[in-house]
Amino acid sequence: MPQIEILNQSLFLLINATPETSPLSIKLATFIAQDILRLLPLWLAALWLWRPALRGVILKSTALTVAALLGNWLIGLAWPHPRPFAIPLGHTFLLHDATPSFPSNHGTIFAMMALCWCFSPARGWGWLLAIAGAAVAWSRVFLGVHFPLDMLGALLVSVFWYAGLSPLWYRRGAALTESLESLYRQLLAKPIAAGLIRR
Repeated sequence: MPQIEILNQSLFLLINATPETSPLSIKLATFIAQDILRLLPLWLAALWLWRPALRGVILKSTALTVAALLGNWLIGLAWPHPRPFAIPLGHTFLLHDATPSFPSNHGTIFAMMALCWCFSPARGWGWLLAIAGAAVAWSRVFLGVHFPLDMLGALLVSVFWYAGLSPLWYRRGAALTESLESLYRQLLAKPIAAGLIRR
């Protein structure tokens, strides 16, 4: 077994919960692993509706995250690294399909979002996303559905896509944002006129 895989598995076993772990810790980790991501689209939608100045960052972070997830899918096709429970190794406390583990999609989403927001005027949101992403990464290893290096891979993939696509967004992003804002104003003209949401 390559040394890197030995290290990966050793780190996993240090973090992974066991049957002796308290049920409260398992419940907390399950909430972090599943529900924080579910709040992300609601947060982005709320910012879009009531913080017009942030719409460019919202679109950039969403577009680059989709691109990075496509990259993850291609990596999974080329190198389908098994999840811990598929080996099997450790203990699993979260139901999950036996899809390729590397790199983590959850980790990629939060890493890319954090990068986009940290390098924006609203960088405070970026730091909150980074903290949330670190918690999600820990929880998914803790619950036995990912290896630590799946999370490091997610960060590296996100940095790669951010560096590669940011120049393209710099050239095209403003026009795309303007077009989508125009469509939004047409579709939601009545609530905007009523003052329920921002123009």
